Amino acid sequence: MDREPLFRFESVTVEGSAGTRLRDITLDVPDTGITTLVGPSGSGKSTLLRLCNGLEVPTAGRVFYRGRELSAFDPLQLRRQVGMVFQRPVLFAGTVRDNLAEADGDVGSSQMSEALKRAALDGSFLDRPANELSGGEAQRVCLARALIADPDVLVMDEPTSSLDGPAVSRLEQLGRRLADNGMPIVWVTHDLDQVRRLAGRTAILMNGSLRFVGEQGELPTEGEPELMRFLEGADAH
Repeated sequence: MDREPLFRFESVTVEGSAGTRLRDITLDVPDTGITTLVGPSGSGKSTLLRLCNGLEVPTAGRVFYRGRELSAFDPLQLRRQVGMVFQRPVLFAGTVRDNLAEADGDVGSSQMSEALKRAALDGSFLDRPANELSGGEAQRVCLARALIADPDVLVMDEPTSSLDGPAVSRLEQLGRRLADNGMPIVWVTHDLDQVRRLAGRTAILMNGSLRFVGEQGELPTEGEPELMRFLEGADAH
């Protein structure tokens, strides 16, 4: 018997003030590994990701999380189960400890240290001022903050786009480790090399429509001209 998908999108459309952002998307996201959502800027990949934890709602169609329609969830409960890491690290004034407490004010130092450890930072970071962290360290603190709530899944919106090469590699390694330890991840990217490195299910979006779904980092070798131009241009960078 096939395993129930983590997320199921059934004929999902999202309309915005500037037009249609997603158009009739039907897609299953598996309950294991890392699924990458790929496409150029404005393709709808971040909108699709934000549907996963209720930051967006469909204009038409339905979204399911582990077999239950998202509209049936309490929004706060859903966001605790579906942790999110945004494109650019956003930290508040104060220490790393203060920032982790924003996720759960009742959490103790040992739990904070454990969350930092899962994000490849040691407990000494707790008392570091947030404004003294490097970009890579700040993004890992954001990851630790998402993990404090003990989510069942992580959704990550281009989490490495503002990082340098070593920090990108570190965050990818962390993502693979979390996925290998049983936490499914949905990861938005425009970097095709990153898609190949993460090597999970891949969904390519163009102009709000789903154009391709592949497995194990697979990318199309032929297709409509617009899709191939995107792939060739992305690979050139």
